[in-house]
Amino acid sequence: MEPALLLSIVIPTFNAERELPATLESISQIGGQTGFPSEIVIADGGSTDATPALAARAKAAFIAVPGGRGAQLAAGAGASVGDWLLFLHADTRPQPGWNHVAEAFMMDARNRFRAGYFRFILNDGAAAARRLERLVHWRCRVLALPYGDQGLLISREFYDVLGGFAEIPLMEDVDMARRIGRKRLLPLAAAAVTSAERYRQGGYWLRPAKNLLCLGLYLAGLPPHLISGLYE
Repeated sequence: MEPALLLSIVIPTFNAERELPATLESISQIGGQTGFPSEIVIADGGSTDATPALAARAKAAFIAVPGGRGAQLAAGAGASVGDWLLFLHADTRPQPGWNHVAEAFMMDARNRFRAGYFRFILNDGAAAARRLERLVHWRCRVLALPYGDQGLLISREFYDVLGGFAEIPLMEDVDMARRIGRKRLLPLAAAAVTSAERYRQGGYWLRPAKNLLCLGLYLAGLPPHLISGLYE
């Protein structure tokens, strides 16, 4: 019998005490449910709230990482020991059954040099949320650009071959998706629900428009550190 694969779940955080508990709850029992072991690594960008205490309560590894989300993801991967990596935002919750989908993906030898991502859902019943979900589905299908709030499941071997996450302040998910490539980036048969708070605050039209502008500037070659001011 082959040894069980270890899955490392890497979560970048910054003052995430409101959203992190539900995310940790959604991933906390996977070992007992499916038989494959897992670890959780919290890569924190300098939280001043209860995020470190929440990580400790969940028995997650905790590391402090300055420099933005790209640096956090890279450091979290470096501190983990899993055969596979799942990168997950602190406000993104894989839905029940995701663990079986992940295990099947990990066990399939064809996915050794592929990566998977979740279907995007917002926790908002508004029609604007459904419209945005359709836009994200189109972006993934046509442009092959899932964002970080859809998670990323990838083997350690493939991650290392790609050189890991770039330590840039934003667009680290787009950079990674482009290096993975369209033919090696697959939608998983599972969804993850992400907080809609930033869209409720920033506007369901204005926020996506700003994101699209930032993406266009990045693809045009503008350095991420210059785009980050506009994004924030």
